[in-house]
Amino acid sequence: MWKPNQPGSSTPTTPEPSRPTPPSTPSFEAPRGAGSTGAGAAVSTGEQATIGKSLVVKGEVTGSESLYIDGKVEGAINLPGNRVTVGRNGQVAANIVAREVVVLGKVRGNCQASDRVDIRSEGSLTGDVIAARISIEDGAFFKGGIDIRKPGSADAKAAAPAEPVAVEA
Repeated sequence: MWKPNQPGSSTPTTPEPSRPTPPSTPSFEAPRGAGSTGAGAAVSTGEQATIGKSLVVKGEVTGSESLYIDGKVEGAINLPGNRVTVGRNGQVAANIVAREVVVLGKVRGNCQASDRVDIRSEGSLTGDVIAARISIEDGAFFKGGIDIRKPGSADAKAAAPAEPVAVEA
């Protein structure tokens, strides 16, 4: 099988280096290509970082990818164009600014989402919510205020104190 594939140059020397090289090269090239394609696909669908169960983060979390929290976070989370998901084991004591916030664990702090806040049945949120949409499933715990804002209204952020007072409007 190897002689028909490599009949050209010196047969005794070439097959030995060529035998490992052709299987290795396609093997490495295929994962690289797949990795690049996979990474490109992951970026377009939204790459997600994870804070595992045993991790504790104290401070400010910022970045440009979505975040899944299954550990503890204290401080501030600022991911304005991305999703923040607090897993079932997650415990967050922070203000969250994101495009979308999904709560399956416990959150103590204010949530500001440009799109939506979703509190699932196992979730608990204690703090004020500012979002275009909010969803609270049966069995979820929520204590705080809700400010529904139209998407893309930057002026509404400056007028935040005036809006809760004018509840009739």
